[in-house]
Amino acid sequence: MNPITVVSMFFFILGSFLMFLAGLGLLRLPDVFLRMSAATKASTLGAGFILLAAALYFEDLGTTSRAIATIFFLLLTGPVAAHRIARAAYFDGVHLWEGTIRDDLEGHYDQKTHELESDPCDDFPLEDCEEGVGDVFPA
Repeated sequence: MNPITVVSMFFFILGSFLMFLAGLGLLRLPDVFLRMSAATKASTLGAGFILLAAALYFEDLGTTSRAIATIFFLLLTGPVAAHRIARAAYFDGVHLWEGTIRDDLEGHYDQKTHELESDPCDDFPLEDCEEGVGDVFPA
C-alpha cells in the first residue's frame, strides 16, 4: 500500500468520525443553537476531510480541483448559513436551553430594525471610556 493511500484512508476515517459526531450532536444537544453549532462545525470539517481523502486517492486533476473547490465552498457557506439561521431563530423568539448561563445578545438587538445596538464601553471597560468609539480607540 503506497503512502498516499494510507494518508487518504486516515483523512476518510477522520472525516467519517467528524460526520458521526455531527449527527450525534444533532440528536443529543438540547437547543437549536447548540445543534446548529454541531452541524456546521463538525459536518463541514468532516465533509472537507472526506473530499480531501478523495482528492488524494484519485490523483486526477479534475477530481482534485473539484474536491478543493467544494471544500472551499463548504468552508465559506456553512458558517454564514448557520449564522443567518441562528439570527432568524433568535429574532423569532426561539428559547435558549435552560442551562444557558448568559445571553450576550439580550437587550442589544432592536426587534423592529434587527440592528445590533451596542455601547463600545460595554466591551472595553476602560477608566476613561466615554460615549463614542473615538474615546475607546484614540487616534
